[in-house]
Amino acid sequence: MANTLLPVEDALAILLANAHPVSGTEMLALPDADGRILAEDILARITQPPFSASAMDGYAVRAEDVETASATLSVIGTVAAGQTPEQDVTPGTAIRIFTGAPVPPGADCVVIQENTEKRGEHSILITEAAAKGAHIRPAGQDFRDGQSLLASGRLLDARSLSLAAAAGHGALPVYRQPRIAVLATGDELVPPGQKPGPGQISASSGVALHSLARTNGAQTLDLGIARDDAADLRAAVDRARDWKADVLMTIGGASVGDRDLVGPTLQSIGMSLDFWKIAMRPGKPLMVGNLGDMKVLGLPGNPVSAFVCTLVFAEPLIRKLANLTPRNRLRQAVAAGPIGPNGPRRHYMRGRFTDRANGLVEPCESQDSSLIATLADADCLIVRPPGDEAIKAGNPLCVMMLIHDAD
Repeated sequence: MANTLLPVEDALAILLANAHPVSGTEMLALPDADGRILAEDILARITQPPFSASAMDGYAVRAEDVETASATLSVIGTVAAGQTPEQDVTPGTAIRIFTGAPVPPGADCVVIQENTEKRGEHSILITEAAAKGAHIRPAGQDFRDGQSLLASGRLLDARSLSLAAAAGHGALPVYRQPRIAVLATGDELVPPGQKPGPGQISASSGVALHSLARTNGAQTLDLGIARDDAADLRAAVDRARDWKADVLMTIGGASVGDRDLVGPTLQSIGMSLDFWKIAMRPGKPLMVGNLGDMKVLGLPGNPVSAFVCTLVFAEPLIRKLANLTPRNRLRQAVAAGPIGPNGPRRHYMRGRFTDRANGLVEPCESQDSSLIATLADADCLIVRPPGDEAIKAGNPLCVMMLIHDAD
């Protein structure tokens, strides 16, 4: 299997079949649970609102007293939010009420203050009729004690955290985040921000991998840069194991050159190889295996190849480990102009929309797998099946989105 070019679908199926969602959980305070995955169904601990409440500033009255305009009522008290009514509304009376305050017994509607006029110190004139239930939020209108509100597996965000808080929860059970260790390899690499020396370049792929992993619910460990040396690679692997990484993602060194040491070194310390080399471009030299309980993804060294492999393989893997539903980046589009035929491997071509409203897409001018600026400028990857014939302008295309649909 190691020397066979696997179709993308087969490789992804093998990768995901051997991956299992993390099972560990922890309780986190609501602010700390932001962006985490809920591990249990959440029920309301209280009823909301716990009492019938006024939705407006005005007067709590009996509907039968205000069926028509021109009624004059005696104002017998006031109730504000946080207070308990001390009097009942009786025929011909009203109680001044403010938004959020409990509706006094005897009242069954609220007349908003704009529809009243003062008549002396303790009476009002109703200038517009009101119906029963007007401007009252009944008890339990939002939810009731014991009602199921949030389902296990939900990605917690501002809306769901607000609901949990309103329902009486100060902390929530969430799944442990998958641990993704990222290791760049190569004597030619220097850390971002450090000026490269002769023959050196900045290590850029790791930054993208960390971002994508965290966006998909994982925590990451930066193992830095391992030199083209077996001992250096083994030391980095030991750090990943000590951290109890679920996945080790390596960048570079996974091909067949004399200095491509990642595969041989990892196999020498016990890695079992699931597959190596995929029928895709960019990204052919992708290596997948297992080192004990730690899954290994050996990504190509070229930045675009590493990024495409991360989207196609690492993102679905991480989301499965994180108990997240798969993300569908695929969309239908239309060729803005002619595109030549494809070769024997699936091609992920960087593309740009020329007309987002009508879904018109064209390939970027250069598809060299080292061009990071072209990747940053792209909106999508045009997905070309193996042996795909030339495409005419106006023909349908399948694209993998690199930006949100709303962008």
